[in-house]
Amino acid sequence: MQFIVEDADTHLHIKVLDARIDAAIATPFKDKLREIVAPCRKPVRLDMAAVDFMDSSGLGAMIAVRKSLPQHLAMVLSALTPNVERVFRLTRMDSVFDLQPPPAQKEPDA
Repeated sequence: MQFIVEDADTHLHIKVLDARIDAAIATPFKDKLREIVAPCRKPVRLDMAAVDFMDSSGLGAMIAVRKSLPQHLAMVLSALTPNVERVFRLTRMDSVFDLQPPPAQKEPDA
């Protein structure tokens, strides 16, 4: 599992670098992500742009991480690929997680 973690002013930004979150890595993925978010006292934003595939084990890992956060802290999933977003919508987990498009990038000044 590879992550890039940035502590922003308003949230903890975590970029997931793995292309797959499946049964082969779900448990270590969950454990590492829990370790990262455990001391956090602000909302978490997971950038999922690199993840092309997620199975039910991966979904279970995401749910476990969400449950480990205090109820008042949001866990936003950003930039989901169509296949991964479909998993969340088909399982109705889009009602549990806040799914958002990637943040808009600023245009360079000309």
